[in-house]
Amino acid sequence: MISLDSITVSYGGFTLLDEVSLHIGDRDRIGLVGKNGAGKSTMLKLIMELQSPTSGKITRTTDQRIGYLPQIMEHNRGRTVLEEVMTVYDDIERMSRRIDEISLELAERTDYESDSYHRLMVELNEVNDRLVILQGDAPEESVERTLLGLGFKKSEFSRMTETFSQGWNMRIELAKILLRHPDVLLLDEPTNHLDIESIQWLEDYLRNSFNGALVLISHDRRFLDNCTTRTVEVMLGHLYDYKVPYTQYVELRKERIAQQKAAYLNQQRMIEKTEEFIERFRYKPTKSNQVQSRVKQLERIERIEIDDEDLSAIHVKFPPAPRSGDVAFEVKDAVIGYPGKTVLDGANLIVRRGEKVAFVGRNGEGKTTMMRVLIGELEPFSGEAKVGYNVDIGYYAQNQEDVLDKKATVYDTLDRIAVGDIRMKLRDILAAFLFKGEDIDKKVAVLSGGERSRLAMAKLMLKAHNLLALDEPTNHMDIRSKDILKQALQAYDGTIIVVSHDRDFLNGLVDKVYEFIDGKVKEHLGGVDDFLRRKKAESFRDIEAAPARAGAAQEVKPEASQPKQEYHQQKQLSREEKRAKNRQNQLEKQIAELEAKMGDIEKILAAPEPGADIMELTRQYLELKRDLDSKMDEWASL
Repeated sequence: MISLDSITVSYGGFTLLDEVSLHIGDRDRIGLVGKNGAGKSTMLKLIMELQSPTSGKITRTTDQRIGYLPQIMEHNRGRTVLEEVMTVYDDIERMSRRIDEISLELAERTDYESDSYHRLMVELNEVNDRLVILQGDAPEESVERTLLGLGFKKSEFSRMTETFSQGWNMRIELAKILLRHPDVLLLDEPTNHLDIESIQWLEDYLRNSFNGALVLISHDRRFLDNCTTRTVEVMLGHLYDYKVPYTQYVELRKERIAQQKAAYLNQQRMIEKTEEFIERFRYKPTKSNQVQSRVKQLERIERIEIDDEDLSAIHVKFPPAPRSGDVAFEVKDAVIGYPGKTVLDGANLIVRRGEKVAFVGRNGEGKTTMMRVLIGELEPFSGEAKVGYNVDIGYYAQNQEDVLDKKATVYDTLDRIAVGDIRMKLRDILAAFLFKGEDIDKKVAVLSGGERSRLAMAKLMLKAHNLLALDEPTNHMDIRSKDILKQALQAYDGTIIVVSHDRDFLNGLVDKVYEFIDGKVKEHLGGVDDFLRRKKAESFRDIEAAPARAGAAQEVKPEASQPKQEYHQQKQLSREEKRAKNRQNQLEKQIAELEAKMGDIEKILAAPEPGADIMELTRQYLELKRDLDSKMDEWASL
């Protein structure tokens, strides 16, 4: 269907793709993987003829319909969401006119055996087939189903496209692409601006409804595993093709490299012994035949080579966090939103020094809004939201496209905000984030999404913050960079608040989860796995795709399709969770009282008055501490 034959792409003295070949069949499901900047997006542009190769040939089937979703795109303005998506069906009128034109011409011609007559017949059949596909469902129903699946609400269909963020406009473009029913889908990181429910919908569509070829660039392991059956790795200008999904590819790749290294070492030992024999007996007449035989053997041997590996990686180590107050961020009974729209009503949360907290939930439920409250861009309508004593916030915004100055160079981006001695280390910091040599003089406008993410993360290194507020930090990051960032955040000694829908990234990183759902904020103690177990789901997709519940303690009512045993188990679990929650609240009050008493004693011990019984106060303090430790242990277990 699509063939890339001996394709080379070079820029000056740098070769991005070196004589690579790839065949994409009619039903292939290909995951295109590799580091940021390896050439994945370039390959999609080559297929779309948006870029020309330095050498090589690209072959596509005639009249092939390709749907292409780039990472960054321009969006149309001046129409409502519904009007913009309905432009897909403008093709119906054009096709109908073309069918009439061909039919009229065929009726007037009599050269039935000619090539031109045959070509008209073929075109008529193809246009008819495409028209049948587009007219399969009522256009309005198809558009509504697709938009709802991608996360839009019916009330938003009449909003102008320019009132939506870039991420939501990307969904509009994706809806248009899917509704055209292409033969081939080229998707460049489609999940970056989707919430988990929409990812689930797109995943289901690609698996169950789309029958064409798929080439997918994504850094979401689970999405790749569920949507692809073949993995093509782009590394150091070469392609490595595996006929398996991503997770199996990782294992096969390890095995292939290990086997190559073992075979290489064995061959090197054999060559070394052979050369040693030749050198030892080269001048002995009795061994001349054997020496000549060994020389010819070495000449004939096919030398084993180990595939080059790109082992370059970002190096992230956040500066030590200055000490802040015990409470880093607290919200009490807050009503939060924008003029004319309330997003959160009665929100309560508390983040203490050193905690690593995740905000999870559907897009539009208020996660980023709460981040804006945290950094001071938004004030609650009522209630209270305050940042703790001596808290210094390092903020990573979700959409670096809007935050970074596109006209500035990579170096200037850091140089504008760096102060003091750190300015002497800017090149070293940029090198740690893989900006080396001429890369630092690139304009931000030409950087890929992954490169912009790395640059924004480098900005956080310029100052020692004690609270990192990260809004979707792994969007556009390749899988290796995500893992390295996670390790750096695990080692960071400050407070972290992170918005993410990436379970692999959050797992093992956070110790508390705040769920944003139906205008409320719900606290879940423990990590992501604990949160998922409480929700009785295996993944975030299951949670966010499930109907919203009125509350964690609400009694579960039996349904016709629900077995009685399961109902009673859920009801019993609900009661146990309610008792645990009540005990947890009780313990929190007792802990607060104990800490207050200990605080009073600490004040006296810090400046004892004449006649104060220091020994008795110390004994009371130690008893209170033992009681506090016991209650803290019980609270933690709950």
